[in-house]
Parts: sequence; C-alpha cells; structure tokens
Amino acid sequence: MIRVLIVDDQVMVREGFSVLLNAMPDIEVVGEAVDGRQAVREVALRKPDVVLMDIRMPVMNGLEATREIVAADADAKVLVLTTFDLDEYVYQALRSGASGFLLKDASAGQLAEGVRIVASGEALLAPTVTKRLISEFSRLGTPRAPAQERIGDLTERETEVLVLVAQGLSNGEIAEHLVVAESTVKTHVSRILVKLGLRDRTQAAVFAYEARLVTPGG
Repeated sequence: MIRVLIVDDQVMVREGFSVLLNAMPDIEVVGEAVDGRQAVREVALRKPDVVLMDIRMPVMNGLEATREIVAADADAKVLVLTTFDLDEYVYQALRSGASGFLLKDASAGQLAEGVRIVASGEALLAPTVTKRLISEFSRLGTPRAPAQERIGDLTERETEVLVLVAQGLSNGEIAEHLVVAESTVKTHVSRILVKLGLRDRTQAAVFAYEARLVTPGG
C-alpha cells in the first residue's frame, strides 16, 4: 500500500482527495494536515510514502513545509498541488525539494497515477507546468554558472538522457526514444544523479533548465 498524507487548508479539498484515493486498492490516506507546520509534524509521526502538498496555506506555506520535510528526510516524496494561478511558485517548490506537480483539477485517475509515479521515485511534471518552467528559465536568460560548468562531468549519452528527463519522459519512454533497454536508462539516470550530486529526477530537471540544456521548442 502507498501511504499518503494530504495537506490543504480547505476541508472540502482534503475530504475529496481522501475519498478518491482511499477508493484505490493500492493507496491509503494515513492522515491530513491543515497547514505546513502541522504537515511537518504529521510527516515525522506517520512516515507517509507521498505527501500531497498545497502551496498557499496559513501558519506555514507549502514551500516552507516542503523544505523542512526534505531537510529532515532526503527520501521524502512531496507532490505539490497547484492551479494555473500558482505557476509562479513552481520553480521555488522544485528548488525546495518537491518531487513533482499535479494540477488541482486532475481526475481521480490522474491523481492516483500521480501518487504512484512519485512513490516509485519518478518525477511528475504536468506538461503545462513543464512548458511554463522552460519559458521561465528562458526569460531569466544567462544560465547559472555552476550548472553550466558541471555539464562537462557528463558523457554525451548521459547529457542526452538528462534532457529527456527534463522534458518529463519516464524511463520507459526514454528507453523507447533511444532504442535501449529500460535498465540501461535507469543506470544512466543513477550515474547522472551521482555525478551532479542530485537527490532525484526532479532536481535533475531543474539542473537541466538552469544549465539551459532545455529551451522553448527544444
């Protein structure tokens, strides 16, 4: 069973997601929190596999809570819930350690699949969010020097895999694109994370954007 903690200050949202997720045979909602501070306490207490995290909340917002949760447990998986008007927070949340994003109007199936993807260690970036990220990094202009310099540590194939990860492709999709075994892709991703000192695929995606490996239309 995938154990989930739901964090949102709106009771109807919490109850709605709880009903949807508990209806799935492989997912169990183990707790809820009404703000970021309570979320930090509940994560420490209940050790959920995935935290569904809202951003705008009283006491402590979702960005601050995500930072604290990830700082306390590097393996913690936070799936941020966002709406179109919250897109400006996407980059900050990824930098805070979020494992992915899901739009709040997602269907029950999309919500459950998002939880499963993040629980398995994959990054989850909705296509609309990914496009927004790319546009934002394009607007920022000059790539971050540290990111640019560290690209040289990667092989040509590892750089290619990193770009595909940043574009939101799963290991299976990357394997199909490169015509290699999925196990080979997993090995490449693991080496990329080690070489760049990153914790997961989502941080790898952020790195690729910062280094300008991914650009609009790229």
